[in-house]
Amino acid sequence: MPTLYSMTGYAVEAADLPEGALTLELRAVNSRFLDLAFKMGEEFRALEPLLRERLTDRVRRGKLECRIHFSPRQDSNLDVTPNAVMLARLGQLSASVRAVLPDAQPLQIGEVLRWPGMLGDNTPDPESLQEAALKLIDTALADFNASRAREGSKLKVIILERVKNMRHLVADLRPRVPVIVAAFREKLGKRMEEMLKTSEPERLLQEVALFAQKIDVDEELDRLSSHLTEVERVLDAGGAAGKRLDFLMQELHREANTLGSKAASLELSQTSVELKVLIEQMREQVQNLE
Repeated sequence: MPTLYSMTGYAVEAADLPEGALTLELRAVNSRFLDLAFKMGEEFRALEPLLRERLTDRVRRGKLECRIHFSPRQDSNLDVTPNAVMLARLGQLSASVRAVLPDAQPLQIGEVLRWPGMLGDNTPDPESLQEAALKLIDTALADFNASRAREGSKLKVIILERVKNMRHLVADLRPRVPVIVAAFREKLGKRMEEMLKTSEPERLLQEVALFAQKIDVDEELDRLSSHLTEVERVLDAGGAAGKRLDFLMQELHREANTLGSKAASLELSQTSVELKVLIEQMREQVQNLE
């Protein structure tokens, strides 16, 4: 069965490496388009094109954030002896600068110790880190889409329940339309008799025009049923259905609104309001679908 995805999702994967712990996290919220953001150290920046390609292959819409974090082991071997050659060279460079710029601030001990390579290089090989990250993205993406699929299934159930309720409203109203029309026709006939007695031909024409507008709601009911069938079809088709469903919500609202504007009875007006409430509830759920 085709899968329907929510735009909201979350997944996290971790790898225990000899040099430390590598974590990759995916989280997404609603967005009109696909908006990717990466938060990771410079050692992973070279991976961004590959990560972007893999994400866009599996995700169509949503504001998706990918975080990659590496934590070195606290007990990892670290050369705590400063690099003598580098320290001497750094002192020479500092003296040369201060000879030209005597007011320049001297290097602080912390800055010296943090100088790249000063205490030895215990940083893992970037290529091995990147390779591990690429393995994590595939696993994380599978979990991420699985969570989105579960949420999408729940949203589908909610939307179909509203569709079912709308069909009941339309089905209950349809056989009542002839009765409503007959009552409106009788009411109009009495008003016409009164207006003929008072010689108000313009008012009579207005009432006849109003009657012609309000008398037929079968077209609106037919279109409502047709749009509901299309909603069910799109939900069953799965995939990136959010935009199509959002358009159908607009069309459903248009027909329900027209039904309300044609209301020749309180019953029609109430049905129109109930339909619009259900449509709005569906629209809220559709906004979460990819």
